[in-house]
Amino acid sequence: MTPDKLVRPEVLAMSAYHVAEPAGMVKLDAMENPYPLPEALRRELAEVLSRVALNRYPEPNPRALRELIKRKMRVPAGMEVLLGNGSDDLIQVLTLALARPGAALMYPAPTFVMYSMNATFSRMRAVAVPLREDFSFDADAFIARMREEPPALVFLAYPNNPTGVLYPQADVLRVLEAAPGVVVLDEAYHVFAGKTFMDHLPRFRNLLVLRTVSKLGLAGIRLGYLAGRPEWIDQLNKVRQVYNVNVLTQAAAGFALEHLDALEAQAALIRAERAKLGPALAAFKGVTVFPSEANFFLLRVADADRSYEALKRQGVLVRNLHPGLANCLRITVGTPDENRILLNALKEAL
Repeated sequence: MTPDKLVRPEVLAMSAYHVAEPAGMVKLDAMENPYPLPEALRRELAEVLSRVALNRYPEPNPRALRELIKRKMRVPAGMEVLLGNGSDDLIQVLTLALARPGAALMYPAPTFVMYSMNATFSRMRAVAVPLREDFSFDADAFIARMREEPPALVFLAYPNNPTGVLYPQADVLRVLEAAPGVVVLDEAYHVFAGKTFMDHLPRFRNLLVLRTVSKLGLAGIRLGYLAGRPEWIDQLNKVRQVYNVNVLTQAAAGFALEHLDALEAQAALIRAERAKLGPALAAFKGVTVFPSEANFFLLRVADADRSYEALKRQGVLVRNLHPGLANCLRITVGTPDENRILLNALKEAL
């Protein structure tokens, strides 16, 4: 028996999430923080990890780490937190928990591909509402579509990936007020945007805030967290894999969050580089740079495939979003040296 006889047809029709080989490249394709932990903290962390009991299962729902996240990330009093193996894990938990027969999952498009992929996995009905041509959010169209096809679950990336656009707060509030189901604000890039809906959790019963520590500089440990009312977290916790956050991740996250000031200082460096890189990219003839409140820029070029391959030949790896976005490249903000190499390579690649 072959897979095509047994695997669900909608899965057969999909492509796996592609990650390019980064060896030897200036890596500007995955919105990572380009800075490692300071050397002194790395030595301290090594000592912490050396004491981890690898022979034991992790604490299934680690209270100390959850309380630390609530304190450091200013989760409002009375709210609870669910931990995941990255935010991708929590997106899957949400879709599995809410996937009643015929239930709809709605999101603006283009956006983070994992929303639509998990709709397929869970057999929710994916409803993509197009953004405007400049990738701004059309709240009127979105709310009208919600009334036509009431969604059980809405994802709003804030700011959006891959466009970098931060939707107006007033438009998001309108969606929250009109939504018949759960609205998840995916704030993966909150440290670069400086705006959040975390403080709105007590006001809206249907609001959940999703975040990750990946963009802070901890992409390798895979930790996401979902904040919301306890009645929602209690139900979603039933769907979570019991040991979804391993002992090394728990220990590393606890240590890093106790030194959050170091990570936030790196984020400030990235924001400063973003302010310089945006105008430098926009100075290239024939390039459209979309405004970004994240740690990356979306560029529209004449021929994204050609430019992507030309950059790759010069040792610079960016993200080619074709065919999702015609002739668009997504470029992570790197270190000053990485950004200089990128700009020099772009002169030949465009």
